[in-house]
Amino acid sequence: MFVLSAIGGLFSAVTLGVIAAALTVGAILWMYGRDLPNHEQLAQYTPPTISRIYSGEGRLMDEFARERRLFAPASEIPDLVKHAFISAEDKNFYLHAGYDPMGMVAAAVTAAQGGRLRGASTITQQVMKNFLLSSDRSAERKVKEIILASRIEETLDKEGILELYLNEIFLGQNSYGVAAAAQTYFNKTLSQLTLEEAAYLAILPKAPSNYHPVRQAEVAIDRRNFVLREMFENGYITRAEMQEAQSKPLLTVQSGHYAPFRAALPPRDYFTDEIRRQLSQDFGEEEFFTQGFTVRATIDADMQKVAARALQRALEKFDRNSGIWRGTEKTIPVETLSDEDAWRTALANTDVSRDVELDSRWHVAVVMEIADQSLTLGVEDVAERVSVPRNDIAWMRGNFFDNFEPGDVVHVRRMTEDSTGNLIRWSLRQIPEVQGGFMAMDVNTGRVLAMQGGFSYQDSVFNRATQATRQPGSSFKPFVYAAALDSGYQPNTIVVDAPIEIVSGGEIWRPTNASNRFYGPSPLRTGIERSRNLMTVRLAQDVGMDVIGRYAERFGVYDDMPELLANSLGSQETTLYKMVSAYAMFANGGERVEPTLVDRIQDRYGRTVYRHDQRSCTDCEQFASLSEGYGPRIVTNREQVMDPITAYQLTSMMKGVVDRGTASSTVNLPVPIAGKTGTTNDAKDVWFVGFSSTIVAGCYIGHDRPRSMGRGASGGGMCGPVFNEFMREAIKEYGGGPFEVPPGGYFVKIDRYTGARLPDDATGEHVVAEYFRDGDDPFLGIGGGAIIDGGFAMAGDLPLFGRGETDGGEESVAREVETSTGRKVVVPARATFGALSSGGLY
Repeated sequence: MFVLSAIGGLFSAVTLGVIAAALTVGAILWMYGRDLPNHEQLAQYTPPTISRIYSGEGRLMDEFARERRLFAPASEIPDLVKHAFISAEDKNFYLHAGYDPMGMVAAAVTAAQGGRLRGASTITQQVMKNFLLSSDRSAERKVKEIILASRIEETLDKEGILELYLNEIFLGQNSYGVAAAAQTYFNKTLSQLTLEEAAYLAILPKAPSNYHPVRQAEVAIDRRNFVLREMFENGYITRAEMQEAQSKPLLTVQSGHYAPFRAALPPRDYFTDEIRRQLSQDFGEEEFFTQGFTVRATIDADMQKVAARALQRALEKFDRNSGIWRGTEKTIPVETLSDEDAWRTALANTDVSRDVELDSRWHVAVVMEIADQSLTLGVEDVAERVSVPRNDIAWMRGNFFDNFEPGDVVHVRRMTEDSTGNLIRWSLRQIPEVQGGFMAMDVNTGRVLAMQGGFSYQDSVFNRATQATRQPGSSFKPFVYAAALDSGYQPNTIVVDAPIEIVSGGEIWRPTNASNRFYGPSPLRTGIERSRNLMTVRLAQDVGMDVIGRYAERFGVYDDMPELLANSLGSQETTLYKMVSAYAMFANGGERVEPTLVDRIQDRYGRTVYRHDQRSCTDCEQFASLSEGYGPRIVTNREQVMDPITAYQLTSMMKGVVDRGTASSTVNLPVPIAGKTGTTNDAKDVWFVGFSSTIVAGCYIGHDRPRSMGRGASGGGMCGPVFNEFMREAIKEYGGGPFEVPPGGYFVKIDRYTGARLPDDATGEHVVAEYFRDGDDPFLGIGGGAIIDGGFAMAGDLPLFGRGETDGGEESVAREVETSTGRKVVVPARATFGALSSGGLY
């Protein structure tokens, strides 16, 4: 009886204990389960992913990301990879309901026996920790983890949970998820991974830095082989497959056995970085870096190379003409020069440009030895030492001893024969101090085809094509003349070219022409072709700076242009990006065109979120059925910012700049070209912006901290060759032809010196065909004999240019003559009012 009573009491105690334990567990679950995060949101998981930029041909150019992640759906992740991670992290994954009681018990037993304390978290629990909870090691977090894990198992299937896990985990080297890690460590897609490579990735979730493939190679291989053994024991691979994989060495990108993924990408440059800057502004930086945008860029890769080369060549030419050696201003310790491994390591760690390929690749090198007739260098990526001969520095002031010290880091390139490629010599190079920008775009679509923001992106990421605000000088003048033409002035309107004095702010401003000479009354065309400051100022005064300001703002050159007369000569700062965009509207007949570096943007799901070209193609659906000789019609709904006839009249005048004006000596191309030079006070900034019927391009050159580039610097002389070199190749690709003549007008032959009408059969260098609107008489009203002086009088005894004289005419220099008695004397250059004054932009 006593025994039965004892058994009954024990049973009751056990029962009550179980009930109490159940109540306790229930209370804990209720207490911790009340305010848990919503696990159902994981069904709409959208992880931060890489935004990628592609060229028009579909080549990957660049990528941007906070976390380098390539999302891979579960269906695209090979079983090999899944099995490796399951074996390494949670072998009962397909059996448990989110948490693994047996695993917990095993972990407790191991800890009780003195082993390492481990969390025994399942893959499902790790997903909860990574997505919804913190990473602190506490009992509370573990309880919440178990509760959420059991709930998510009811919401998602096993493949869905595995998809979350394999895309979210951090695997080192800024790689998140297995797809990015496969690329980072092996430069492979998931489907290309071998068994041993998949097993290596599976060891990384716990502590990637502990299994670095180079620094901790032996430990990493041991752990990899453990995972392979687990895969065998779990029935995923055969013993033979395990043994073969375990015998393989650990070959990775980090160990140098595979090329890194970025090696296949072009170096980051001004174009892709400008896309990053603009889209970060438009979409928000966080959005751009995390939402996995696919960006189709407008860049023409071949034209981009031409643009970079053309600008670099002009900058280097100017720099070498200065004769000053500056080098990289970087050195490595002289004591390392005796140890090849040491100096090569030091050189590799030196932060200098490695992205210049002007004429050939510019190598980074270090000065080893200096002699009178040679300089010995150790060159990065070149096994032997090389020698630079004395004649290579003939352009440089001083000798080798004056300019170099052992340990100096320099740039050097191979000079080779064009025909055979044989080495002529190694030649020293340096990044120029003077900088500049270049940009080219389609005149009809606004697609930017090429953009170079400086000599070297790695030397300076500042984009001078879009970010540098500089005075455009005379390249602004077309907007003054466009405003005049739209205000009723004619191409043959006579404007006085003579000295003026303007009182502004209590000071006297005396603008001059570049030549310090004067034309007197001259047709409007002359003001553009010869870049006449005095004509432009008088015209601006007559038209009104308020009108010109509104015109410049409508074209997007300025957001707000003050009504200062000096601004008619381009004294207010703007960017090359804005100037080139505005010139495109001259070229396309006056239609507004918005510049763009991007054709289209798609989100992670392939939906188009931005498309630049909003024009419609009315016949594209019936393209195959169109009659022979007919093409689809592109219908535009763009705003007309200026009259098409005005655009053509101005284009014709600017064509004269290239044919016989300030750009005639440097721009010579097989199709009609219009454009305008610009040179500011003291030649601090020089410009040329020009266009064909298809492409508009512009160049700016100047010091980042504005200072004079010398008396010989000019827009035509420095930027003209850059434009010419680029357009010579662009025309081969994009063509070009006569500028389209809009309807509604007629041609009249005019004497370009006097503005007088000539017979229809007149010929000669003085003859130009001007285009006038139907109903307009070019010889009545403003164009019919009235002389525009802007309210500034002209002295009657002023010495003026004669007919056909040029800026470099005989009167501009002293000359030797013989008198009637046979004596030779020197007659000095003619003094004029302009020769005694100063100031202005040209």
